[in-house]
Amino acid sequence: MPPAIVQSRAVSPAAAIDIHAHYFPETFLRIIDEVGERFGARIDRTTNPAGPVLVLGHTRTAALDPSYWDLDRRVKAMDRQRVDVHALSLTAPMVYFADSQVGSRLARAVNDAMNEAHTAYPLRFVGLATLPMQDPTAAVTELDRVRELRGIRGIYLGTNVNGRELSDPAYFPIYERCQAAKLPILLHPLNVIGANRLGNYYLNNFLGNPFDTAVAASYLVFGGVMDRFPKLEVCLPHAGGALPYLVGRLTHGQRMRPETKGVARRPFETYLKRFTYDTISHSPPLLRFLIDLVGAERVMLGSDYCFDMGYIRPREIVEKRLRLSRPDQRRILGATAARLLSIG
Repeated sequence: MPPAIVQSRAVSPAAAIDIHAHYFPETFLRIIDEVGERFGARIDRTTNPAGPVLVLGHTRTAALDPSYWDLDRRVKAMDRQRVDVHALSLTAPMVYFADSQVGSRLARAVNDAMNEAHTAYPLRFVGLATLPMQDPTAAVTELDRVRELRGIRGIYLGTNVNGRELSDPAYFPIYERCQAAKLPILLHPLNVIGANRLGNYYLNNFLGNPFDTAVAASYLVFGGVMDRFPKLEVCLPHAGGALPYLVGRLTHGQRMRPETKGVARRPFETYLKRFTYDTISHSPPLLRFLIDLVGAERVMLGSDYCFDMGYIRPREIVEKRLRLSRPDQRRILGATAARLLSIG
């Protein structure tokens, strides 16, 4: 591990912090090699020359080239992008597909690898811990463990857990601990809705992902989580998915429909500023709309590294496409993330 690379970009008040950067440590893949078949999971290392593919049932990830786990290679890519820090996160299929014991083992492997990445590159990486949410008691145990790890600065959850909504009271002890420890929760779409109609044209990603984020956020609001935990920070991916653009309909429906009476203390639209958001919209006008709606201090840089649905040059939309003031650029590029993730 070359020290010159570690120190190549010191964290500063103007640092660029990517809060949506995915990571598949080799230890995670090896555990799936070892025991994954019991749960319908395996690593296909032969079909795609670009890298291994994680197969779960009938779904397959993109080929995972070394960019997903090789830290030296990742740092060089970050330097090319002028990104100082990656907040590392596992993504689909997370660890929810296994039983409690194996899910906990997978989560520990991922979280320890993230902490080791921070130890090796303290100025470049922090970790967003994954939890075995299929067993809330085991999730609390792992959360209590990772709170003591220096490199872990937040918690990463799917928008649902095998179809179980995040408003389930079984998860309240997790939210209570996150609020007390000032650990933000960041979400990512998983097991998206409407899968039976979204099988073609990659619509499960194009449409399923943003709508699943809106569904998860709506459950957090109507399910009382945001009221019960008023200081809990929750970040919505992909510029909030469909949520910001449906907030008028949700607020109107809350006024009109009996199903929503008494389940949230305030009008739905006021909860938009309880969430934070990343920049992955692929549309400068829509990202500008979001910033005007919630404030630049609620939006943070994201790339979806290194998937093809992300940004190759994540800073460009912030610095060149939105006509933002320099203070607002600094907030989005890194200042808000530095505060939430205790960086610097």
